[in-house]
Amino acid sequence: MYPLGAKQIAMVVLAGVVAIGLLVGVVAGVIAVLPRQNRYAAGTQASDSPPPSPVNLPTTASASSASPTQSTAPKPDLPNPVLAAAGSRAVPNKAAIASKIRAIKVKGVAGAYSGSVMELGTGKVLYAHNATQAYIPASTMKLLTSTAALSILGPDQVFKTTVVSQNRGQIILVGGGDPYLASKARSDYPKRATISGLARVTAGKLKQDKIKKVTLGYDASLFRGPAWNARWPGFYGDQVSATSALWVDEGRVGGGGLRYRDPAKEAAKAFATALSKQGIKVSSTRSARAPKTAPVVARVSSMPLDRIVEHLLMVSDNDAAEVIFRQAAIGAGRPGSIAEATKVVRSELTKLGIWDPDMTITDGSGLSRQTRVPADSMVKMLQAAAGKQHPELRAVITGLPVAGVEGSLKRQYYDDQSLAGRGVVRGKTGTLNKVRARVGVLRTKDGSVLAYAFLINKPKNEYNAMVWLDRVTAALSTCGCR
Repeated sequence: MYPLGAKQIAMVVLAGVVAIGLLVGVVAGVIAVLPRQNRYAAGTQASDSPPPSPVNLPTTASASSASPTQSTAPKPDLPNPVLAAAGSRAVPNKAAIASKIRAIKVKGVAGAYSGSVMELGTGKVLYAHNATQAYIPASTMKLLTSTAALSILGPDQVFKTTVVSQNRGQIILVGGGDPYLASKARSDYPKRATISGLARVTAGKLKQDKIKKVTLGYDASLFRGPAWNARWPGFYGDQVSATSALWVDEGRVGGGGLRYRDPAKEAAKAFATALSKQGIKVSSTRSARAPKTAPVVARVSSMPLDRIVEHLLMVSDNDAAEVIFRQAAIGAGRPGSIAEATKVVRSELTKLGIWDPDMTITDGSGLSRQTRVPADSMVKMLQAAAGKQHPELRAVITGLPVAGVEGSLKRQYYDDQSLAGRGVVRGKTGTLNKVRARVGVLRTKDGSVLAYAFLINKPKNEYNAMVWLDRVTAALSTCGCR
């Protein structure tokens, strides 16, 4: 190496400035990931939002940009829609899309699937294979449950856990159906309401009234009917808890798969323990019914429903899905039972133009094998969630995991034929015995944004079915198909 002269140094500096300018230009041209702070009210687009574009989906993503984060920014009047007016842009060629899909050959995966691909800007269906035939959706059912709940309740809905007291020295812990009520504060996202925080506030109020000893009742009557879905096999007990309007840590025993038989009773025990740490002695604990007129001593609120939806979709949370399934029924003025939730979700999906006569839903999580959904309904659901008319549904899109980056897709898209999909494809997975499904959105190489749904039933090789889903969606992302 030889020392550079002044002229050479100047040329190097100039080249660096030009390179930085080009880099900034490229970054500025990349469309940002959809905003996670989904809060909605009547009004115009927030001034700090980017101008409308055909869609707000990333061409690339990183773990930090794709994962949900709490926002302290002012609440926008209206989120930037995923879709703008379709305009006169060229629509992808149907034959080219079909060719991309058919070119993916994986041993043990035949045509036993319901598949549909739609261009979101126009709503044009580009590919259909048994698209109107209802197949087992597995956990992709959570998208439909979330859509109905958001439509009925709104994205800002919170669920409150309260402590009431009708008589001095007697308190009742009342479950409000917060799916993520935790035993204590955690450092991970999202931030949850805690039973320890509720105990702290309750103890403070009791001490103000010179009360140091109480009896504790607990009320989980918000949800009605069976806590366990009769269509679930008994061995699913390590996959989902008995659904309750009052539980802590989703009814789990420790951090494993074991679940409590009576989540409400265990929540009351956890509350009693937390109270004792605050200097309040609990002499007895029993199930009780809280009088409607009982004064509220303390309460904690869940995260908003859109955050709940984002998280349950990201990690495919069966428990939270079953809770908001019942909350949808309550929001529609019906009892919070499985039967009523089924009717209400069907009714709401019909209003949104998503329901198909061949559909059958029997739970909120997709664990039931009796649930049947066609791929056509899935892409219609994504179109509704992505469009201008239903900003309240946006969390259904923002909650979709990014391929190779986060959630249930973090460890997918790793072979040579699927790498192109990493950071570009978003999708909700579905997995049951002899069922593999993927529903989501992606941006193609030429800038088109597609909604896709592939529901595979009875594949000869289940692992290969998952590989096929990775490769097909990755192939679509590389499409220059206009």
